[in-house]
Amino acid sequence: MEWSACLDEYEKLVIRMTTPRVVIDNAVSSKATVVKVDSARKHRILLEAVQVLTDLNLSIKKAYISSDGRWFMDVFHVTDLNGNKLTDESVINYIEQSLGTIHPGKTTGSNGLTALELTGTDRIGLLSEVFAVLADLQCSVVDAKVWTHNGRIASLMYVKDCNSGSPIEDTQHIDRIEARLRNVLKGDNDIRSAKTMVSMAITHTERRLHQVMFADRDYERKPILQPGGDSPVVTVQNWVERGYSVVNVQCKDRTKLLFDVVCTLTDMEYIVFHATINTAGDRAYLVYIYLSLFVSLHR
Repeated sequence: MEWSACLDEYEKLVIRMTTPRVVIDNAVSSKATVVKVDSARKHRILLEAVQVLTDLNLSIKKAYISSDGRWFMDVFHVTDLNGNKLTDESVINYIEQSLGTIHPGKTTGSNGLTALELTGTDRIGLLSEVFAVLADLQCSVVDAKVWTHNGRIASLMYVKDCNSGSPIEDTQHIDRIEARLRNVLKGDNDIRSAKTMVSMAITHTERRLHQVMFADRDYERKPILQPGGDSPVVTVQNWVERGYSVVNVQCKDRTKLLFDVVCTLTDMEYIVFHATINTAGDRAYLVYIYLSLFVSLHR
């Protein structure tokens, strides 16, 4: 066999080894559809896999995560929001295709939109003022998502030029947008922490909002407790001799809970090596074994 042919076969082998293998089984469990993902270990691949399932509004009832050596394996027990197993072939095929082609950290082009990222102190009437400024600056809001937490607000808005319908690329126009929105966000007493940023890249909205909130360090502020709220119980144990930490989380179950937790650990630059997730009734029990990204890259 010629050397070039050997290289071709080697490249094919590498592709087969690094491409995630996805198996979806409705026979294993009587209560949920089982989704198995095997792949070479890549940074943030767990987050991308959970993101695919979350974007389809699937409820993850159980999950087993293992990442030993250079290999990664996930098993998810999922249902639709009504608690039923997945029977729609188009949905099953989409899951197989999406999980089989995940690329951690992938972003897309502008798609005809400009992304505005906003952070500041939350207050009554803030959004009305933001939209009024955008309308005055000839910006058409196509889509927007807003999060508030501990008195802070983070928003990702996708806009385009009202007149041309194109992304906003003029630097002077962008500067005006950023300056006026920053003035609105800081109000009278938030001079330092109000931020605005314009980007031409389209990213996963909720993933980016997690990053924005984390960068804003909203978790350092005193939490605003809701009457009758059900506070999560979180414990951390350090296994110094093994170089691991173990995180136990018990809280009320909700949609996108696993996605939010994995996003948070990823933003803190921790890699999940093993995890067990289980739900019973309206409660969720999550156990993660992880170690820091810096350490893991030097093992």
